[in-house]
Amino acid sequence: MTMRPRQGQAEPPELGDAIRERSVLLGLSYRLLGSLVDAEDAVQETYIRWYRLTDAQRRQVGSPRAWLIKTASRIGLDMLTTARARRERYVGEWLPEPVPAPDTWTSHHDSDPIDPADRVSLDESVSMALLIVLESMTPAERVAFILHDVFRYTFPEVAEVVGRTPEACRQLASSARRRVQSTRSTTVEPAEHAAVVRSFKSAWETGDLATLITLLDPDATAITDGGGLVSAALEPLLGADAVARFLLGVYERQPDLAIREELVNGELGLVATGAGHTLAVISLSHHGGKIDHVWAVRNPQKLEAWPAPDTKS
Repeated sequence: MTMRPRQGQAEPPELGDAIRERSVLLGLSYRLLGSLVDAEDAVQETYIRWYRLTDAQRRQVGSPRAWLIKTASRIGLDMLTTARARRERYVGEWLPEPVPAPDTWTSHHDSDPIDPADRVSLDESVSMALLIVLESMTPAERVAFILHDVFRYTFPEVAEVVGRTPEACRQLASSARRRVQSTRSTTVEPAEHAAVVRSFKSAWETGDLATLITLLDPDATAITDGGGLVSAALEPLLGADAVARFLLGVYERQPDLAIREELVNGELGLVATGAGHTLAVISLSHHGGKIDHVWAVRNPQKLEAWPAPDTKS
């Protein structure tokens, strides 16, 4: 939780300005790290550093927002570097932590719902497809791309965070942009995406193997992230037939499985529940009406923001 003045205690103007930036910092940190838990930790560390400043030092800060964003970005850069080592030891495939619609999720560090402002704003910059591409970048590329292309910071400003020259940061962002453009499919309208997701859900629920295979691209890939805590495929599933049969096998092993449509990282996705628990959050991408990627997060540590329907507050 972000430290705040005690009740009844006067709040200096510069402190109030800093606190109001929490949602911006959370959104930035999530885009940098792909994890709500890590993002919340990064924001907390940012505020710890802010409150460690003396009153005189804080008054010398011309823009608390700029100071906080720069600090959060540096913390995120450091965390990305260490996260790479952790993910090399991760059991199975690692996927970014999915975020639900802003009006439904709660903090990982508090049993009470967080302030409505303290949520990640959802747009295409948090889509699962883009987060997957960001994972393929170096930490410096990712920070440069997000600060410049998403948050519209100038390259001299990015250079202060990354510790390189503005021209080097321009090259980092350009390299990252090429990665994004090379993997980004043609933009799909929300209505078209919703229709494909609903057709996929219907075929899965009814056990219609033929329709599932028809909906999937012949070279479709499915990735499941269990983190070694629950059962999941340790390697990507390749090909429409393999993906379809795997999905139907899930139903056979979990007869009480229920699937509902929900926004996942700003796009319609699916949430699978059973025995009163959220078992998986699923994102889909498609091109020309054919699903080419299925991303299923099963690691329960990444599903804390996704309570089963009967446990929602």
